[in-house]
Amino acid sequence: MHADASRPSVPDLATIQALARADMAAVDALIRSRLASDVVLINQVAEYIIGAGGKRLRPMLLLLAAGALGKRGEHGVGADAHQLAAVVEFIHTSTLLHDDVVDESDLRRGRKTANAVWGNATSVLVGDFLYSRSFQLMVELDSMPVQRLLADTTNRIAEGEVLQLLHVRNPDTDEAAYLRVIERKTAVLFAAATRLGAMLAGAGEADCDAMHDYGLNLGYAFQIADDVLDYASDADTLGKNLGDDLAEGKATLPLIHAMVRGDEAMRATLRRAIETGDADALPDVLAAIHATGGLDYSRGRALEFAHAAEAALARLPDNEYVAALRGLARYAVSRDH
Repeated sequence: MHADASRPSVPDLATIQALARADMAAVDALIRSRLASDVVLINQVAEYIIGAGGKRLRPMLLLLAAGALGKRGEHGVGADAHQLAAVVEFIHTSTLLHDDVVDESDLRRGRKTANAVWGNATSVLVGDFLYSRSFQLMVELDSMPVQRLLADTTNRIAEGEVLQLLHVRNPDTDEAAYLRVIERKTAVLFAAATRLGAMLAGAGEADCDAMHDYGLNLGYAFQIADDVLDYASDADTLGKNLGDDLAEGKATLPLIHAMVRGDEAMRATLRRAIETGDADALPDVLAAIHATGGLDYSRGRALEFAHAAEAALARLPDNEYVAALRGLARYAVSRDH
């Protein structure tokens, strides 16, 4: 990517977060007010998972996309954008609760998962509550195009969960199958967030499509980079156990590449590790990934998607919100957690 003197400079994450801070504060307040239930356990679990923080990247993407296409006023991008941003975060949070049950995870964002604290049944049911609460918020806006997009998106996410389950402990998972999973599990919600922002701004179809393409490619880049970190970071930085993907029997891109490029003995070792989910095999798996350039290859693929995300923004007018979206594309592939 070449610098363009006519464009605003590409900001870092702290600058992007500062740009969205007032809107994100309104979203957080809305999330907390709409989490409330007269069932005490729901309040406890929902506050635990929402209160864990995180970057709130998906709702922020919706707000930035709306701002990029001109939906900006005295009170930020507006109450309808705040409400849809909360919807997106509720959907994402419900998938986290369900994911941790399916994956039998016990650590997320550096602390125990909800299922580790309250058990699987509670996590699944509170996840269901968050899903249904997201749809309550959504229908209040009384927009059939918005409802259709979010209904389709949540259905695709559910498909992705099942598709991933089909590939667990499958050493023959190839890159195309891996990309199909992460499209549904991650990229479609990014794309929905950015398209919704454009729709709320009253953008034309071409600009809505551009925002969709940006979000989809960003989602791919973000998830591939995340999967690299599972083999390249450490537990304290990552906020979850290193090698969790291997222990869960997931063949992510660094491992898939090693399977393709490794010699026969290496492939046999990797095949056993994937089939058994043997976390003790992590040193051998890491050695194979490094020997075959699996991390560099995967980082390169993440960069390709990040570049495609930036390219999708080329038709949009230059402003600080578009610059922030460019910054998030670069952040997605440069972060350490």
